[in-house]
Amino acid sequence: MLVVQGLRKTFLTEAAAVPALHGVSFEVKQGEAFALLGPSGCGKTTTLRCIAGLERLDGGAILLDGQEVNAADRGVHVPPFDRPIGMVFQSYAIWPHMNVFENVAYPLTVARERVSRAEIEDRVMATLRLVKMDALARRPAPQLSGGQQQRVALARALVAKPKLLLLDEPLSNLDAKLREQMREELRSLVSMLGITSLYVTHDQMEALAMSDRIAVMEQGVIVQEGTPRDIYARPERRFVADFVGAANFFEGTLTRVSDEGLGVVALAAGARLACRWPRDGPGIPSGERVVVVVRPEDITISRLPPDGGSNVFEANVVQVTFLGSFLEGLASTSCGVLRIRAHHSQELRRGERVYLTILPESCTVLDLT
Repeated sequence: MLVVQGLRKTFLTEAAAVPALHGVSFEVKQGEAFALLGPSGCGKTTTLRCIAGLERLDGGAILLDGQEVNAADRGVHVPPFDRPIGMVFQSYAIWPHMNVFENVAYPLTVARERVSRAEIEDRVMATLRLVKMDALARRPAPQLSGGQQQRVALARALVAKPKLLLLDEPLSNLDAKLREQMREELRSLVSMLGITSLYVTHDQMEALAMSDRIAVMEQGVIVQEGTPRDIYARPERRFVADFVGAANFFEGTLTRVSDEGLGVVALAAGARLACRWPRDGPGIPSGERVVVVVRPEDITISRLPPDGGSNVFEANVVQVTFLGSFLEGLASTSCGVLRIRAHHSQELRRGERVYLTILPESCTVLDLT
C-alpha cells in the first residue's frame, strides 16, 4: 500500500548542510501497522513528513496505493491535501477557537469534493463515537484534557476515511497511566478499522505494542526491520539490542562452533560462554571478536549453585530496585556488572551472594564491528 524508495533529505542551515535521510526504503502492506522507531534526530519524523507531503525530497520516491506522490528525479510532488492520508501530530494541533465538532469536521468542510451538511453531521458524530467523544461534541477546545485532545486529533485524522494513517508520537504528551490506556485503545481501533498505519515513536514499548512490523532507525538509515518479537529477541546490531529493551553485553572471542550448533565465546578472566548457534546465524569465523547479548529477564537467579549446566556465574548483588511487577538489580561477576531482573515475590538483598545461570539459547552473538 505504501512504498518508500531510497528517500534522501538534507536540511540547509546558515552554518552547514545537515543530512537527515540516507536512502530510506521500506514497504507497508494494506491494513498493516508499521512503526518507525529510533532516538531523537534519527530521521523518523522527517520520513513521516516526506510521506505526508510536508517536506520535499532530495532523492527517492513514494507511492501510495500504487500512485506515485513523490519522485525527486522528475520533480513529482503531490501536495498534502491531495494525498489520501490522515495525520495525528505530536502536539495534536487542535484549533482553540473551534469546538470538538468543528475541529473534527474541518477536513470535510475544506475538501475539494463538496460534502453536504447532513453528511458532515453524520460522519463527524460517527467518528466521535469511535473515539468516545460524541458526548463532548460541542465542548470548546480549550476545555479539553490532554487525553481528550488526543482523541479529537485522532477523530479528525479518520473522518475523511484516509487510506493511510500517520501518527507522529501521538502519546508522548500524556501521563504514564493514560498513555498505556490510549495505546491499547488506539491499537484496537486501528485493528478494527483495518486501516494502514505508520507510527513514529522513540518509545520502544509503544513500538512493540502498536505494530505488526518495526523499522529501527539510526542516523538517517534503517538498521533493522522485522516483527516486534524478532527485533527484541534477535537484534542484528548492538545498537538495536541496546535501544530496544535492556540488555547485557559480553565482549569476547569466538573460539569454536560445534556440529551441534553450540558456540563458545572466551570472555575476560578466563570465563567461557556457551551460545546456541542458529542455522541461519551470522557467519563469524573462529578467532573473531564478538559481542554476546543477553536480556536481564533471561538470567535465572538462585541462592544455591545449580546442579551442572553451562554459563553459571557466581555474583554479588550490588543494587536492587523494586518496580512493582518485578525487581531490577545489578550483580557483580568476574565478567563485569550485569543487569538482572526477577519476579517481585523473589527477595533479593544488596550484598547477597547469588548464582546467575544463562541458557545458551538466550544468548545472541553479534559481530563486534
